[in-house]
Amino acid sequence: MHWHPLRVTAPVKQHVFGGRAIAERLGRTGLPDGPIAETWEVSDVEGDASTVLDGPLAGRTLRQIVAEHPGELLGPRLRPGPRFPLLTKFIDGRGALPVHLHADDATARRLEGEPNGKTEAWHVLDAAPGATALVGVRPGVDRDTLHRALLAQDFDAVMRRLPVRAGQTVYIPGGTLHSFGPGTLVYEIEQTSDIQQHAMRNRMEDGSPVPDDEWHDNLGRLLDEWRPGPRPEFHPGLSVPVADGVVRTVLCAGPYFALERWSAAAATPLVHRFSTVRILTNAGAPVTVTAGSFTGTLERARTLLLPAALEEVRIEGPADVLLGHVPDLERDIRAPLLAAGHGTAAVAALGEGLEPR
Repeated sequence: MHWHPLRVTAPVKQHVFGGRAIAERLGRTGLPDGPIAETWEVSDVEGDASTVLDGPLAGRTLRQIVAEHPGELLGPRLRPGPRFPLLTKFIDGRGALPVHLHADDATARRLEGEPNGKTEAWHVLDAAPGATALVGVRPGVDRDTLHRALLAQDFDAVMRRLPVRAGQTVYIPGGTLHSFGPGTLVYEIEQTSDIQQHAMRNRMEDGSPVPDDEWHDNLGRLLDEWRPGPRPEFHPGLSVPVADGVVRTVLCAGPYFALERWSAAAATPLVHRFSTVRILTNAGAPVTVTAGSFTGTLERARTLLLPAALEEVRIEGPADVLLGHVPDLERDIRAPLLAAGHGTAAVAALGEGLEPR
């Protein structure tokens, strides 16, 4: 098998909270008319699976490639599961997203019959002045207090409202109640899952009302899957100089995923070696990508999936790209950041599993 970067389909979600920022601010072409809430850049969610667009694997879904070529796609360190492990999205919160949560792994298996839950992270690409997000609950909020606030739809009575600024990232463990918007554009990385419990009286898809009995059932399931403890914070990430004009910034990291933003000046190519699959998304001007025998242009707000078999990618700048992957936390994240002079507390604050040993 001759491996090359994979261009894949990106399912589009036209939920009512979306706008036109993905097209108008990011320059994404080929989108349908009307509000665009989300583009799922790489997805193995049931019913919304990405499919390879060209090359010898054209027409194959990610799930099929994981099953047929696990080592070449994922790399020898990652154990193949029933799904490709990562889901990435652009999300336009022109309006406020619904207040909701996603179960953690144990709860997803226990209550949803799913193999895993969904921990996620948002990297803010653009935010209007005064934009905020609701992330986790305040200390001392118990189940009954939360239930009363949800019934009243008074989220600020119990949730933490945090300021949102472009360039910052927040890591949100499964079971954490959250929302963002209006006026916020993010890139999201998460575990592959679409399980969620909503607190709202209206559906996010079309704004239609949720019947009372269904809404009360939703609140009951949400409370059963809620974790009161996590209180995530936004962070600017931790940077490491890689070469003259090339900077790697680790935005977040945990056992399920890491997200990094790499920048490179025009004079210096960005060269990145890897042993596990990478999701490469362009956050800046078009760049030239070379991997194996492939050389091609990656437009702004477009994504390539880099199979582990490629081992190296070269990006001609000026470059501003996002790289998502499943890390070895000690080797890939903690050790290089500590060696660069970042403190243990700052490293641990990037996500989960990075506490001092």
